[in-house]
Amino acid sequence: MAAPAVEGAAVTALRSVLLRVRHAAERAGTRPERVRTVAVSKTKPDSLIRQVYDAGHRCFGENYVQEIVQKAPQLPEDIEWHFIGHLQSNKAKTLLGGVPNLALFEGVDNEKIANHLDRAVSNLGRNPLKVFVQVNTSGEASKSGIDPSGCIQLAEYVKLRCQNLDFSGLMTIGMPDYTSTPENFRS
Repeated sequence: MAAPAVEGAAVTALRSVLLRVRHAAERAGTRPERVRTVAVSKTKPDSLIRQVYDAGHRCFGENYVQEIVQKAPQLPEDIEWHFIGHLQSNKAKTLLGGVPNLALFEGVDNEKIANHLDRAVSNLGRNPLKVFVQVNTSGEASKSGIDPSGCIQLAEYVKLRCQNLDFSGLMTIGMPDYTSTPENFRS
């Protein structure tokens, strides 16, 4: 009889996060299955992503175009990739062409990037791409995202003018000072 495999640290950490997410969802009165956990794998090797994948996780996020374009073809096609954060407009075609299983773009922060993504999706003949509008609720200059005052206008632009994009929600990153987090979410 073979000895059981030792669970890797990444899988152990993921299981811990998933349990905490489940408890938080229950406390908030949300069904846990409605919450999607994205394992952000930036700078992590394919082998580590594969361990987490083999443990049953299918949703991964990256925020560097070159990295996701290199990783995606090396990993299973049923991974649901998310691109998180700011994208230079000249890299839209590279991202979409290099990651056919890109499920969600979390970072439309202006009309220009929306137009580039819309055009690239159309030119590649892909199904509409789900997108989140990124909102800078913390006001930090180091973070991308549209100012909250322009959020509705940008969301309407994507919804009405970008037929190859599917507006699916908002994305924001709160301040690292957790005492300010409620204010970020109220915004």
